[in-house]
Amino acid sequence: MSGVMTFLTRRRGGRFWHWTDIVSWLWLAGGLVIMFGPAVWLVGSSFKTPAQLAEFPPTILPYVSQQATVEGHDKPLTLYSVKLPDGSTKVLAELRRIGIVAQMVDPKAPDDIVKVNIANREPVREIGFATENYTEPFVHFEFLRYLRNSVFVTAMATLITLLTNSMAAFALSKYRFRGRDLTMLLIVGTLMVPLSVILVPLYSVVSAAGLLDSLWGVILPTVATPTGVFLLRQYMLTIPDELLDAARMDNASEWQIYWRIVLPLAAPALAVLAIFSVVWRWNDFLWPLVVLSRKELYTLQVGLNTYAGQLNVQWHFILAMTVVTMIPVVLVFVFLQRYITSGIAGTGLK
Repeated sequence: MSGVMTFLTRRRGGRFWHWTDIVSWLWLAGGLVIMFGPAVWLVGSSFKTPAQLAEFPPTILPYVSQQATVEGHDKPLTLYSVKLPDGSTKVLAELRRIGIVAQMVDPKAPDDIVKVNIANREPVREIGFATENYTEPFVHFEFLRYLRNSVFVTAMATLITLLTNSMAAFALSKYRFRGRDLTMLLIVGTLMVPLSVILVPLYSVVSAAGLLDSLWGVILPTVATPTGVFLLRQYMLTIPDELLDAARMDNASEWQIYWRIVLPLAAPALAVLAIFSVVWRWNDFLWPLVVLSRKELYTLQVGLNTYAGQLNVQWHFILAMTVVTMIPVVLVFVFLQRYITSGIAGTGLK
């Protein structure tokens, strides 16, 4: 820990601050806020009630007004810090509000009513978490069904992506045939074609294949990715051809060479592609929304859209479930981030 603090407090100017130290700290602090600020706001807002979300100016932490039980009233009353005419401050409970005047009482002396201008009071608040934002969807929202659909789509799409892309990359990196470079150029060129351009023809193909309203209709059209082919091909080019020739001399078939030699050696690149595929499939919204129309087949991202009605958007539920859907992706990056660094470094994409 002391080494970390020594590194963080190191100054170019020695004992005094150099202007580059100030610029570096401002740059790093700004980057930290830009990267993690939205995530912190999302997590904090997921514990707020609809009324708290509508407050202005907004707050990062969820605050709730304190309440007290007053004799003669069935329900607890909200507490306010009131500035009295003599300049003192006192905590009072609100009975009712008429225009800009609120009738308030001291919880210890409920018979004495004090009329206060609402400009002279501030609510007494404390941090409170609206945990029902997380529990209610599990009770009244088919979250587990949507979660199961998302896990199935993500797992199957990732497995098929690794298989098809690695086979294509193996052929494009280790076999010499006419048009190989042109084929690779066309594959990489498809990176510039957005999904919205091919959405209609892709929908027609899926419809003709009878895959509408099916999870396989979500999985199969997205398994062949030019990014995956390019990533794996660049990595497989680093595998010596002599190793494959030695295997052929030992009467190994091309499938055995691919399965027992190339795939194990390309494991870092496969791990990187698996991480990318999980993120892509888990967060995909547009294509599942187009293919699926039955509610029981919705993935999580599409299912969350049911909270957005025409006249009312239940932001507190949407924010809470968004945090839940982020957890698998965050865990993937936390535990497998070292594979991203080593895998990309080995593909020559430095």
